[in-house]
Amino acid sequence: QVQLVESGGGLVQAGDSLRLSCAASARTASDYAMAWFRQAPGKEREFVAAITWSGDNTEYADSVKGRFTISRDNFKNTLYLQMNSLGPEDTALYSCAARPAGIWTISVRAGAFVFWGQGTQVTVSS
Repeated sequence: QVQLVESGGGLVQAGDSLRLSCAASARTASDYAMAWFRQAPGKEREFVAAITWSGDNTEYADSVKGRFTISRDNFKNTLYLQMNSLGPEDTALYSCAARPAGIWTISVRAGAFVFWGQGTQVTVSS
């Protein structure tokens, strides 16, 4: 069982930056592929970014490519999402997710993930 707790969300202006964190409780969190998803009001949950357990490989949604960076610190059991050049279209509840995986596994489908956090709200004003 892995417990995930997100933090770092808030209310910012367009053009600002935020860094989200996701703290994992598992002692072996480094054996998990992880990802960030987001869900805006009235919309379906969408993939944002994913990373292998080693941190060597990443994937991004086209809408955030070049602005967001996913990373992880396995010693601290923490996943990060650095978000730059935020716009109102980035307003959503951001959740991290984890799944047991091999070293090269990277997943972008929500259905592939077993463990989810409660989310942290990001609101970007224009």
